[in-house]
Amino acid sequence: MSSSYGIDMGTNNLKIYSSSNGEIVNVKNTIAIVDKDQMYAYGDDAYSMYEKAPESIAVSFPIVSGVIADFDNMQTMLFEVLEKKAKARMKGADIVVAVPTDITEVEKKAFYDMFAKSKTKPHSVMLCEKPLADALGMDLDITEPTGIMVVDFGADTTEISVISLGGLVLTELLPFGGNHLDDAIVTHMKRKFNLLIGRKTACQLKENIGSAIPGREDVMTIVGRDVVSGLPIEMEVKSSTVYDGIKDELANLCNSIKMILEKVPPELAKDIVHSGIYLTGGSAGIADLSTLFTEVTNIKVNISEHMGHTSVLGLAKVLSDSKYKRFGYGMKTRIFK
Repeated sequence: MSSSYGIDMGTNNLKIYSSSNGEIVNVKNTIAIVDKDQMYAYGDDAYSMYEKAPESIAVSFPIVSGVIADFDNMQTMLFEVLEKKAKARMKGADIVVAVPTDITEVEKKAFYDMFAKSKTKPHSVMLCEKPLADALGMDLDITEPTGIMVVDFGADTTEISVISLGGLVLTELLPFGGNHLDDAIVTHMKRKFNLLIGRKTACQLKENIGSAIPGREDVMTIVGRDVVSGLPIEMEVKSSTVYDGIKDELANLCNSIKMILEKVPPELAKDIVHSGIYLTGGSAGIADLSTLFTEVTNIKVNISEHMGHTSVLGLAKVLSDSKYKRFGYGMKTRIFK
């Protein structure tokens, strides 16, 4: 029996599901390059160098805003992770890759070509729309004539989709994600306290003491550089400060969700009010985010317990369950005879 793999290339994390052992490999989608084209490190090792590397080492993210920005290095890293971390046997394997819906056919083909034009000779390569994979990963039956609203809050993008009868009724890919919240915190700390901090520190503030609604009372000590003196200083940051930094960005996201809801056909809107909005994605773990969405929409919000892995869990179902196989589609059904 041939192996099969479900692959979700996210902006921040690369997730790979292997049918042979049922396990999910999850590594940072980061590469460190020396001499312009030599891979020095990848994954978690490369991410640990982010904002710390000398000029001779370029640390970058090969996926930007949900699409492949650096094809060659992404391909090199992907097959390294498949071979060494996932212990994958790619020859003759069936592969399904999650892709954002609201991107061009050329951008989708890049995900397909990552495998189809490689030397590994897989049996088949299929693509699956990410919102459908997310819904399947949250154990929702998307084949029913029932409206399901999925909000995938990622690192660079947020994909808001309404699904019914196994198809996408509405979908919108917003150029907004958790990284934008990190940038907002960096800007706020500089403007209010004359303190320069890195994006990693901002991310830690967001995850550890951040909140989508006011009222949280936690404190975290960070180190940054004072803009005036130019010296490193230690400072205690309150949850209220982090909230002040991200509240405007979150308000924009809420407005986008409301605009999508206004476009939903009435019968599907009735289903969404009844079942609630399903929230997933790597950035969905901000405290009280579901409470904020409920306040704005008056609809309950269900947060996935596997929020960082729902799409790859859905891909596993596409590979293993004949009921959902049709959600994977290929540019050609069989590539190599």
